[in-house]
Amino acid sequence: MIHRTLAYPFSVRPLQLLTLGTAIDRTRTLRGAVCGACAAAVWALEQPLDKLAFESAYDDVELLGRAVVRGDEGWYPAGIALHMTGGAALGAAYSNLAPVLPLPPVLRGPTIAVSTHLALWPLTLVSDRFHPARKKLPSLSRNRRAFAQGIVRHVVFGIVLGELERRLNAVPEPAPLLSDTDVSSNGHGSIEHAISAESA
Repeated sequence: MIHRTLAYPFSVRPLQLLTLGTAIDRTRTLRGAVCGACAAAVWALEQPLDKLAFESAYDDVELLGRAVVRGDEGWYPAGIALHMTGGAALGAAYSNLAPVLPLPPVLRGPTIAVSTHLALWPLTLVSDRFHPARKKLPSLSRNRRAFAQGIVRHVVFGIVLGELERRLNAVPEPAPLLSDTDVSSNGHGSIEHAISAESA
């Protein structure tokens, strides 16, 4: 009995301490996921513009959609769903990471998004070789225009994600303290304040 008390003071076991130390705010995470999905939708809407600007057919929605849907019909809704799901996952992770990033708030979203682009771009080698619709898609791994498109898209995504998440997960302002004139020495408030409030 003495041994158990010394090993686990206050009846807290190591697993409980680990759980408490790694707790995640579910509300904050859910809001981040919503922000990420919205940012991914903006990304999809922006794509036709950068495709024209860079004269490149690279399309992330098509890349994802054709990976799961065969043929020329039905890939767009599947691609949008997968794209927004990925955005939601990144947004959920970002919402928990953003508060500890040593960056100005305006730079946090774009920094994380572009870092993700740089980290995942080598996977284009796999896509070029094994994607089921690779014959219908542009080659990406050595495509500088596609790489630049990815930078632009991730910057747009990061700006939208960062701003939405900052607003939705903003820390509420503390309630204003009562002034000395509103509180009397007996703790029941000022009679002058009560009279002026009733007359108003």
